[in-house]
Amino acid sequence: MITPELLIGSITLFVLAIFLGFELITKVPAMLHTPLMSGANAISGISVVGALIGANVIFNGLETNTSGILAFIAIVLAMINVIGGFAVTNRMLNMIAGKKKRN
Repeated sequence: MITPELLIGSITLFVLAIFLGFELITKVPAMLHTPLMSGANAISGISVVGALIGANVIFNGLETNTSGILAFIAIVLAMINVIGGFAVTNRMLNMIAGKKKRN
């Protein structure tokens, strides 16, 4: 059962996370977005760990809690972000290595 205090605390945390994320992204110059992809991957890794903790739900037969479903969706989306970030970082590093070999 969700208590009003828990709901208000969760909504407050969610709004603060949105505000903090927006402020952090807008303060980074456009030239630094790709080099900072590895840092974003670490943050997404933290999201994966949080979603795994949230996925710790009790399954009763075929019924699942809403939090378990949302945690599963969070895990999938965070892993897509992590894999995509590593792919972009790898491509960037290969482009830099290619320029060094030509010189």
